[in-house]
Amino acid sequence: MARKSIYNPNSKENLNDRKTFGGDPDGMINFTRAKYEWALNLWDTMEANTWFPREVQMTGDAKDYKYLTKAEKRMYDLVLSQLIFMDSLQTNNLMDNINPFITAPEINAILSRQSYEEANHSKSYAVMVESISDNTDEIYDMWKNDLVLREKNDYIAKVYEDLAGNISDEKIVLAMFANQILEGLYFYAGFAAMYALGKSGKMLGSSQMIRFIQRDEVTHLYLFQHLINSTKKERPELFTKELEVKVRDMFKKAVDLEANWGSYVTDGQILGFTEGIIRQYIEYLADRRLEAVGYEPEYNVKNPIPWVDGYSSFNDQRTNFFEGNVVNYSKGSINFDDF
Repeated sequence: MARKSIYNPNSKENLNDRKTFGGDPDGMINFTRAKYEWALNLWDTMEANTWFPREVQMTGDAKDYKYLTKAEKRMYDLVLSQLIFMDSLQTNNLMDNINPFITAPEINAILSRQSYEEANHSKSYAVMVESISDNTDEIYDMWKNDLVLREKNDYIAKVYEDLAGNISDEKIVLAMFANQILEGLYFYAGFAAMYALGKSGKMLGSSQMIRFIQRDEVTHLYLFQHLINSTKKERPELFTKELEVKVRDMFKKAVDLEANWGSYVTDGQILGFTEGIIRQYIEYLADRRLEAVGYEPEYNVKNPIPWVDGYSSFNDQRTNFFEGNVVNYSKGSINFDDF
């Protein structure tokens, strides 16, 4: 399958002919005429959620970090290094491997907005690293020195690389699911670990930064779930039983990888986290993601750490959850309970 043309004045495609992929767009982005209204609504939400990393207060974190336990420092550094990798990967993946094959201009627009937000998250992590480390390379290069982190990164990157080669209709659909998994599973053990520090009254700026990042990631998850469901309506013949088997296998591998990662970074040393709790939490999230795209749940488990939702939610408050300072960013309409 060829990449779409970015300039195609000979296109005869009308609005009803527009497709998530495999269409023939003229290359123009027209926000007044869109087939996928969810994309326009999502753009407005993402725009309203605009925020800037330097405005998150990190002064207290610089002091707190010095007094973290050895296990807490190890967890913080490993989680931060992993998050840096995933947002770096996704910034490039969206523009290089996904957007060139999506042929609905309104979806192209929000993918470009997502790519900006992923880069903004990388800036956020830089602010966090600079706040707590005298040698920033220690965290940025951690994947080279920690074999478990490198193994996880290698696996995620290989999935993306495999799906980017010899592009076919099925590979594009599977790439949509891979992105749903990345946005909806691979960040969440790390997010929960950061919130655990905030819950204990430590690293409050970092926890606040992660809240803003997670709010963005929810919109990214929302994007790919809508993209999958829209494609299913247009191309139902692609959503075979064989495809479902492949998707479920992707989810099972992702659950194992993320659960094992969560256990590794917490190492049985972080209050409120056991190996069983972490695995059940990731399984619970996987079930929600599967249900969002029309599949039956795989694990049928309850959320074992519902307190995490209180730390991540923006819906019931207008102030910094931890410090009570006014937050001057717009409140988006995303409901975390849906994800």
